[in-house]
Amino acid sequence: MDISILKQLYAQHVGSECTSITELPGSGSNRRYFRLTGEQTIIGVIGEVAEENQAFLYMARHFKSKNLPVPEVYLESEDHMAYIQEDLGDSILFNEIEKGRKTRVFGDEEKKMLAETLRQLCKFQFAGADGFDFSMCYPAAEFDRRSIMWDLNYFKYCFLKATGLDFLESKLEDDFQRMADVLLRSNSATFMYRDFQSRNVMIKDGNPWFIDFQGGRKGPFYYDVASFLWQAKANFPDSLRQELLKEYITALRKYKPVDEDYFHSQLRHFVLFRTLQVLGAYGFRGYFEKKPHFMQSVPFAIANLRELLKTPYVEYPYLNEVLNNLVRMSQFTEGLEKRSLTVKVMSFAYKKGIPDDTSGNGGGFVFDCRAVNNPGKYDRYKPFTGLDASVIKFLEDDGEILVFLDHAYALVDATVKRYVERGFTNLMICFGCTGGQHRSVYSAQHMAQHINEKFNVKVELIHREQNIEQTFNVK
Repeated sequence: MDISILKQLYAQHVGSECTSITELPGSGSNRRYFRLTGEQTIIGVIGEVAEENQAFLYMARHFKSKNLPVPEVYLESEDHMAYIQEDLGDSILFNEIEKGRKTRVFGDEEKKMLAETLRQLCKFQFAGADGFDFSMCYPAAEFDRRSIMWDLNYFKYCFLKATGLDFLESKLEDDFQRMADVLLRSNSATFMYRDFQSRNVMIKDGNPWFIDFQGGRKGPFYYDVASFLWQAKANFPDSLRQELLKEYITALRKYKPVDEDYFHSQLRHFVLFRTLQVLGAYGFRGYFEKKPHFMQSVPFAIANLRELLKTPYVEYPYLNEVLNNLVRMSQFTEGLEKRSLTVKVMSFAYKKGIPDDTSGNGGGFVFDCRAVNNPGKYDRYKPFTGLDASVIKFLEDDGEILVFLDHAYALVDATVKRYVERGFTNLMICFGCTGGQHRSVYSAQHMAQHINEKFNVKVELIHREQNIEQTFNVK
């Protein structure tokens, strides 16, 4: 379509000609966006599918009538293929949280914007559905079994097969049907945005405004929450996701009672489903359309999937097996070990000096065990170490070391969690006592086992004065 139609709409709305028209960078869709300037700055849009444009125009006007933050549509062409709307500027939420995305440390302002976005999402889903005519949606009016299977097969054909991984299609289809059963038990008469992610949220005057909602339909609110918080390149740490989920649940309670245990258990299935749907889209846009932007997002989505699979999806045994094989493929694991956290835990004697950190990072923890009752004072324990049953019994019956370790666990757990989230690769934890034989050995051994079991990270254990080394690998 000739862009002259946008100039005509501009002149009709403003009452004067636009002085310039600039095409804006495209996104994942085939719609074209332009900024028209003159007495007023306006965004012009040209679409390729009339039904999609009509869906957007209906939704925009409906949401505006509900006082929801969407751009106002001013005028449209007679064939619905072009329209002009309010210019919200150039600031998108994805860019506004760039520092947090890159460092995985999100500041107060970033968290504030994210929390407000989720509160507004809840209003969209419930207040936006009030009086909404879902027959206007395109290409589907409702999130149903057919649309679920479309997305799952999108993943299968556009991503899974493209990787070259072997699988039994009939067994996979059986689990796809099981997943559809689980997802559909959450259906509700709410508006499901479908592609709710930080690239589709504009920031104007510090507040979120929503765009690109034309693919929305009636469906469960879980989908949008999963889509936003597990957006591949948003790179949210799990601690932030949990913080933001609390904000969303608080907003949700204004519209319905919430069983938090059920909410979290059901959300987990939508996160998996959305991750598979996104990988399908990345496969199609990347493998087939050769768009590099989408291929660059694949490692982030695979990382999300790898994290999800740490808790097996027992409802879908064969799918769970296939996905585990997928994330272990060499094309997705090359360089992964270099980016994974390794924790070095050491016991030592203070009289021989605190161990050096050979990783070059420096720092870490050094815990002084010398305040704990010392088995070495007694001749019967002198031949033994903190690995021997008699010394273990002495220390645990005395109890001081258990309290000491509980405090150490709390400190170390918080650090390991953040190191994993932020992609750090080395952490050193040392326990020292007088001779590096009893208390420090016991403490280091238990800390190493604790970290490996709780966080499933590689732990290298060294009892320096005993010349004992042990590695706890990722399971």
